[in-house]
Amino acid sequence: MQLEIRPDPAEVGRARQWARSRLAGLGIEADEPLAETLVLLVSELVTNAVVHTGRPAVLRLSLPGTVEETAQEAEAEADESATVRLEVADTSSRPPVPRCVGSDATGGRGLALVDCLADRWGWNAEGSGKSIWCELDRCSQAGEGAAVAYGGGLSAYEDLAFEAV
Repeated sequence: MQLEIRPDPAEVGRARQWARSRLAGLGIEADEPLAETLVLLVSELVTNAVVHTGRPAVLRLSLPGTVEETAQEAEAEADESATVRLEVADTSSRPPVPRCVGSDATGGRGLALVDCLADRWGWNAEGSGKSIWCELDRCSQAGEGAAVAYGGGLSAYEDLAFEAV
């Protein structure tokens, strides 16, 4: 499933609404921790794409039980450990860059939040641009051996934030 995102801050709300509707279609209620976390991650990654590139982007969701599900994901779902994957692709080739922000800064903490909330995240080149992705293991509990592609949780990000550009 994917949603085209225009380079307009209003698109962030539309992306959250779209993600909620996809989750509801799978019987995942809006107040479930998975849904709340996924919607926050959508908000952060789409905001980064819209604000820092000023170009169109594509939001992709791979949810258990959808047509995009692979045989491996189907096995994982049978084991009650299905993974939800979120990707935001844009046409900027600039990688996410760490930056320091002061405690009074109003932004600059988006990817630090992604690192703390997702089980895994990263980025890769995609065509002439890039894709920033994160994954949530549907049945995982925070702190129970969840792999993190970058960093070591919130304490690793005091006075440091990431900017996706």
